[in-house]
Amino acid sequence: MPIFDTHAHYDSGSFQPDRGEVLSALPAGGVGLVVDPGCDVESSRAALSLAERYPHVYAAAGIHPGDCAGCTEADFDAIRELCRQKKVVAVGEIGLDYYWAENPPKDVQETVFRRQIELALDLNLPVIVHDRDAHGDSLRIVLDYPQLRGVFHCFSGSPEMAEILLKRGWYLGFDGPITYKNAKRAPEVAAITPLDRILVETDAPYLTPVPHRGKRNDSRYLPFVLETLAAWKGVSAEELTAITWENGLRLFGLEAAASALSPSAESGTL
Repeated sequence: MPIFDTHAHYDSGSFQPDRGEVLSALPAGGVGLVVDPGCDVESSRAALSLAERYPHVYAAAGIHPGDCAGCTEADFDAIRELCRQKKVVAVGEIGLDYYWAENPPKDVQETVFRRQIELALDLNLPVIVHDRDAHGDSLRIVLDYPQLRGVFHCFSGSPEMAEILLKRGWYLGFDGPITYKNAKRAPEVAAITPLDRILVETDAPYLTPVPHRGKRNDSRYLPFVLETLAAWKGVSAEELTAITWENGLRLFGLEAAASALSPSAESGTL
């Protein structure tokens, strides 16, 4: 069963030297599907361009909280138009980030977050939520939209927060940090997360798992995340790979698209 990396930034400049080689090599490396989320209009367009070139790549379009200063109506219009494209499967990466002092003010982040949530609901798309040091406000906002669906990317909240989200039907993303020695909360969150609500992600080129921490991350390192998570859940890595593949297909509405992928289609050419 192939791996579904539901969050990887292959549009990042870190992949400029060898982007084509890496993306073309993913299917042979056991990675069947990837979602590349944008962080602003430019990167969302770049993600869509990659998705249109590589059949195993899909895109999300959104404005990241760290990039939302000075958002204009033209920016929102551009994200809306991108989200209407066939290979865009979610609105994201959107949310709140209170970690960096230089990020836009909290009220600006919340306004942009809510605008994009409303766009997702209007277009019947899931969202990919970025929540860093903003757990209370992120939860408060998403709970204002009972029909909203999506994933909390690289979930770092408490088990109590996870439980509330899971009851609402949300998915939780698990990334390389679960392999780090200081991953104390992650096992508790994993313990209460049903298998059918788990997604695995790289956040490539960031958050590289042990034993490759410090190197540029890519989707071929996801087996280390799967092995750690599978051990916590008491299942085999193969079983968890199959489960998370199905979970990703279900969230992003890709069941038919996945069945249409063939070895020849996965070569990176159309």
